[in-house]
This record gives sequence, structure tokens and C-alpha cells, in this order.
Amino acid sequence: MPDAFSTILVSEGILSAEQLAEALRIAESSGKKVHEEVVRLGYAPGDKVMKALAKAYRLKFIDLAGIEVPQEVVALLPESVARENTIFPVAESGASLRVATCDPSDLDTQEKLRFILNRDVELALAPREQIVEAINRHYGMSDGESADSMLQEFTDTAIDFTETAVEQAANAKEEDNSDAPVVKLVNLIITEAVQLRASDIHIEPFEDRIRIRYRIDGRLVERDNPPRRLLGAMLSRIKILSKLDIAERRRSQDGRIKLTADGKDYDLRVSVMPTNHGQTVVMRILDKDNIRVGIRQLGLSEADFRQFKNLIRRPNGIILVTGPTGSGKTTTLYASLNELNRPDTKIITAEDPVEYYLAGINQVEIKHQIGLDFARVIKSMLRQAPNVILVGEMRDTETAQMGIQASLTGHLVFSTLHTNDAPGAITRMIDMGVPAYLVASSVIAVLAQRLVRVNCPKCKQPFQPLDTQLELAGVTPEMLKGATFMKGRGCAHCQKSGYKGRLGIFELMVMNSKIRELAFQGAPTTKIRQAAVSQGMSVMFHDGVQKVLRGITTFDEVFRVAKKVED
Repeated sequence: MPDAFSTILVSEGILSAEQLAEALRIAESSGKKVHEEVVRLGYAPGDKVMKALAKAYRLKFIDLAGIEVPQEVVALLPESVARENTIFPVAESGASLRVATCDPSDLDTQEKLRFILNRDVELALAPREQIVEAINRHYGMSDGESADSMLQEFTDTAIDFTETAVEQAANAKEEDNSDAPVVKLVNLIITEAVQLRASDIHIEPFEDRIRIRYRIDGRLVERDNPPRRLLGAMLSRIKILSKLDIAERRRSQDGRIKLTADGKDYDLRVSVMPTNHGQTVVMRILDKDNIRVGIRQLGLSEADFRQFKNLIRRPNGIILVTGPTGSGKTTTLYASLNELNRPDTKIITAEDPVEYYLAGINQVEIKHQIGLDFARVIKSMLRQAPNVILVGEMRDTETAQMGIQASLTGHLVFSTLHTNDAPGAITRMIDMGVPAYLVASSVIAVLAQRLVRVNCPKCKQPFQPLDTQLELAGVTPEMLKGATFMKGRGCAHCQKSGYKGRLGIFELMVMNSKIRELAFQGAPTTKIRQAAVSQGMSVMFHDGVQKVLRGITTFDEVFRVAKKVED
């Protein structure tokens, strides 16, 4: 049946043959279903993919968005079974029950359902996110199990969480107090953040309240304001989950939480820091799916994609990825490593800290307290005979020089730098104290990047930008001829923001004889930039404008993250 599904995807123009091959390759390495990878990679909308899957399996497709199922039908399927298997009861017909699923190949679940319900089960297909939303709407949320309703409960009651009570709760066994209101509240906050695709949860105490914010697509969104008296209990719960010292309130602490939400495993990196109003917590949500992307999904233009793919196949040299914190550098590096991760290639990484664990790659975590720093790890790496080395960040002269030595001795080295653009990376390394001749001879390319939010696929519509925006972006009448400007109006799918997901805008500077000569002379960034542009480099701002002309994002997003550079 997967063959029939693949044929339908290509024959109906949902995917190109190249996109299908990429999805099949990633699905094989990740152990996931092909249809899940196609949607995750952004090659096609979930409903289109599900319709093709339904056709391949000769099943009915159901659009669950907004439909209301009678409570007596919902009651036929226990909530625990629905959540565990991501299935939802849709309609009852005599002795049979129609159930929506997103995985028609899961025969075990079908047999289990027939046994549990003691009736015929008729399967229908629906997108995963619609099933989860329907479960929340008909089961959990109807019972008041949401963060908002929990907070309302706390606000309406005058429970006083004293420090003693907090410590007693903390010292109790985790399973003994799993039904405690604060435990439920923390679990719901984390689950809600995961469902909203947040990358961070910020819990910040103030004089009279606690502010909870989620970072969604790079922007902070305020969600809840629990009463101040809950702070101690919430902190204790989070510290228990992340195995931190609950009695320590004066120093910063770091920990990790492993959890499962919506059938997926997540890692949370927890940072606790004391402030003048109490301890503040930031939980970084690490979703393994984020780093299973291929280079094709990063957002590189066709020309840059072909060049970059050739560069990472080089046997030696340094490839630098630059940009500020949160610009997607780690994702780009991991996409490159995924591309190179083959049985005949040895890859070692030095990271501070290791955020995502990659199968088949040797990852070393930097531990400064025992003297295990980047320079020492790189020295040890070279004795391990690797083909590819990833150095998390070139922070100082010693690390940069060790990375350069590794590249000159026949290794391909990936690393990151914090610079505003690609040409600036060359002058930054020279400013760090690395001899100009070493930089000129070892660096083979610099990729600078930023992230822009992408128009929501559900509510985007044609849009005419202002003349001032067109002028500021340098859009010519010729460029306008084939332009398709789009903007999201805001819907439930994108939390009324008009944007859903993010994509990179890039500038790729490939070293050539002219740029090497300028680097050797220690030329300023402006001269290196002029040389790179004259040799065909497309600057980041122009790459962003091209994505606006194709209806992928908006001028507001491009102006926010990149500035126009006068040539």
C-alpha cells in the first residue's frame, strides 16, 4: 500500500519525485511514517496528504475542524485510549463505530479497539492535529482540564501555599502527589506550550503575580498570570522533575526534563535563576523533529542550495555558520550532519551543551569545571581519526586556531560565529588573533542566516504592500511582474498571528581567489562584501525580498531581521 500512496502523491502533483525520495530517505532513518515526514518537512498540507493516504487505503477522509460529535458517541471510547492512540470516535451506525485515525497501517490498534468496544470498527482518516484538537475539545477541555481553568480554580480559592507545605510536597514521592493541583497545573502549562509549538516557557515572578510567557516562532506571547502564592509550589514541582536541589534558592541551577506529550518524546532544558522577586525559570523545549530536517527544507535559494550541498561534500576546510542567538544555526549544522551521516563517515561534535542527541554521531559535551574545553576536546578528536568535526562555537583564539589546524590536516570542520553577516566572519577571526594567512587558506565558505516567520497556510490571502515598503525593499517594476504578495489575516490555526512556522533567509559567501587575497591582506568587511557581491553572492536582505515576492513571508518580517546594505 505505501507504493500506491507514493504513486498517488507524485501522479496528483502533491510532491515532486525528488521531494518523495527525500521524505522516504528521512522516514527510513527516523523510523517514522512517510506521510508524517511529508507533512513535517512542509512539502504538502496535512489534509492533502491524508486525502491521498485515504485514497491509497480506500478509506473515507474526514475533516474534523469544528465538527461537534454527540456526547453519547464520545463516551463510547475511553479518553485514555483516544489520547494514547491518537484516535477519535466520529459517528455510531447500528453496531459499528466510525473512528478517525491518522495511521491506517496500525492494525494492532484496530484489533484492540474491536476487543475493547466489542463492536465493528470502521476507520476513517483525518490529520493528526485535527484529531488532537477534537480530543481536547470533547474530552479534556470539557472537563475543565486546561491551564486557564486550573488558574481560575486557584484564584477562586484562598489556599495558602506556605514554604513548609511546599517542602513537604517536594519531599513526598512523585507518584504520591501526582493528583495535586500544582502538579496538574505545571503539566498542563508544559503540554499547552508543546501544543502551541513554543520553543521556550518563561516563568517570571513579580511583586504581585507570576507571568508565564511562551516563545512561539521567535516571539514571546503572554499566556497566564497565576497568583504570586503559587510560586514556591510551582518551583518545587519543576525542580523535582528536573532533579535539581529544591532547597537551593540563592544560586543558578540547570537541569533537564524528559516527557511525552501528544505521543511524542520531548527534552526540556531547565534554567533556574534568582531575581529580586524570587527564582525565575526558563524551560527550552527541544523537539527532535526540528533537527530531522534536510538541507532542502532550510529555505536556501536553488543556487545557494546546490552550492552548499557541494561544499559539505568537500574533504577538508572550515564552513562557518553565523548569526545571532536564535537564528537557526544549530538546525543548519545538524541538517548538514544528517546529510553526511553515513556508515563510511566518522563524525565527532564538541558542544556546550549537547542539546539534541543524534544517532550515529559521537557527541562530546564541554565541561569547563573539569577543564574539558573546546580546544582540549578538538585536540583529542584528532586522535580519533574523524572525517567531519563540528565545533559548537569558535569563542576564542585557541579554539579557532585548533579548528583551523584540524581543517589543514584533512578534516571538514563546521562551526559557528556570532557576526551580523558572512563577510564579517573573516575579519572577526582575524580580530580574534588568528593569523590572516591561516584564515585565508582554511575557510572555504561562510553562511550567514536569520529566521523569518512564514505566512499561515490556512489564512494567507493576496495582499498589496505599501509603495513605501516596495521602495524601501528596492523592488523594481520588472520584479513586480511575477510577484505574488500574501499575508495571513489570522485564524485559530496560527493563534490569530497570521504566521505559522519559520524559514531561514541566507547569504552564502564562497571563498575564491579574490576574497582570499583580501582576507590575507586583512581588508575591512566592506571591501570583502563588495568583492563577494561582485562575484555573485546574494545578500541576506535580497534573499528575504525574494521570499516576499513568492508569497512565503512579508516585508515586515524581512525588515525586522535584516537591513538593506547599500552596494
